[in-house]
Amino acid sequence: MQQLSAREGSKILTLDQLADKIAELKDAGLKIVLCHGVFDLLHIGHLRHFKQAKRFGDVLVVTITEDKFVNKGPHRPAFPEPLRAEALEDLSVVDYVGISRWPTATELIKKLKPNYYVKGQDYADASKDVTGGIDLEREAIESMGGEIAFTDDITYSSTSLINRNIPVHSAEVGDYLQSLSSKYEPGDISALIESMKDQKVLVIGEAIIDEYVYCEALGKSAKEPMLAIKRISDERFAGGTLAVANNIVNFSNSCGLISLIGDDGVYDEFLEDSLNERVTAHLLKRDSSPTIVKRRFVDNYYFSKLLSVYEINDAPLTDSDEDALCALLEKEIPNYDVVVVVDFGHSMLTPRVAEVISGNAKFLALNTQSNAGSIGFQTIFKYKTANYICITENEIRLEVRDKVSDLRNIIPALAKQIDCERIVVTRGKRGSMGFERSSGQYVEAPALAGPVVDRMGAGDAFLAITSICAALKSPMDVMQFIGNAVGAQAVSTVGHRNSIGKPTLLKYVNSLLSY
Repeated sequence: MQQLSAREGSKILTLDQLADKIAELKDAGLKIVLCHGVFDLLHIGHLRHFKQAKRFGDVLVVTITEDKFVNKGPHRPAFPEPLRAEALEDLSVVDYVGISRWPTATELIKKLKPNYYVKGQDYADASKDVTGGIDLEREAIESMGGEIAFTDDITYSSTSLINRNIPVHSAEVGDYLQSLSSKYEPGDISALIESMKDQKVLVIGEAIIDEYVYCEALGKSAKEPMLAIKRISDERFAGGTLAVANNIVNFSNSCGLISLIGDDGVYDEFLEDSLNERVTAHLLKRDSSPTIVKRRFVDNYYFSKLLSVYEINDAPLTDSDEDALCALLEKEIPNYDVVVVVDFGHSMLTPRVAEVISGNAKFLALNTQSNAGSIGFQTIFKYKTANYICITENEIRLEVRDKVSDLRNIIPALAKQIDCERIVVTRGKRGSMGFERSSGQYVEAPALAGPVVDRMGAGDAFLAITSICAALKSPMDVMQFIGNAVGAQAVSTVGHRNSIGKPTLLKYVNSLLSY
């Protein structure tokens, strides 16, 4: 941004420079008009919008959203902020250009203090704004003594034009999205996502703290055959069922959590700070145990994970701990519409506990995971029934001891043995495969992810949102589409640094289905 504004005579200014320039122009009696957006691909609709907007005042300022805040999926923006700013600078109707450093326009409006903030006609009905941002923007401009206004001319979608003419997705994904968009309107998917708020969801399973220790490799030790590394920094995330609950509470108005934590109190403050305050948490303290910590040593330059160290007590639960857990489950489960079980195989969810859950849940969504501490000993078959199972391909193959057969020959057997109506098998970069037992129907969906930053957390996010979809009896193709959209967002960030937000998901869904 500094380089762009350094050219003499450039219309592109930093926000500080823009604020000073606007104040100067207003002192001279001129009216300032502000338009803000992504403007990823300029088209005739934008040009007419700018021309109409400028009629409200004397000087037109156009600002764009910084790349990292463009919530239209990992493939967007198609054009980075320097190019988007340069394209706007070359328009004669535009007097000044800036790049906003905030995710929404409210802070921008308060800093620049224009006389008019102008949006397109598609924002005139605030109820159609999936993010709810237009109301906040109206409040911001009016608090600065300005007015909000709307242009009324032909509109086109940059996203639609990009999807049709610039291949940001593979041919397979493009064909899939085009086919899906011919079957469902973005509003259909948005309505389903909005309806999730009425579902009461309870998450059950281990609380895990995921810690990343960023290191720099120094080389081989001079005295021993081992790698020496230098610690640079560390970062902790609320993982396990904490992460699942943090995702769910962004969509459901009522989310509960039942989990076990350590009795040493070491991480109590971190757990309180990192768990969304709207989650109703029952964190039972396990005798003589630490809160589970999975510490990963990560090469700081390549972001390669070198080693994982567990802090864990994976011995069987004591009778008193198991009794307390079962009593709490029997009391709480009937209060919820959906129960989401995440079983990491670290001894919390015993066969007795599994029986209590299966016998009391109105709708049970189940995920069992194998990891370094449980592989070969963890099994999904301790649960006798479930309504929805979400499992990775590696884990379902391990369960049935079948490494090579077609999944279509494996999934029905699992559905029959556990008496489950719906199963989705996640397959990483190959997307997912869904199965409905009553119809015998299979539905495949491709992965939607762009560049992968970190795979950790993608499966938890997929499970969190698709569990509610399954409870709402959404079509299998819609459920997997939403799940893969959520997964794409999850792998674009480090660990559980950010939970999945509803406005972000709604914008991404609208972007994907705009054809």
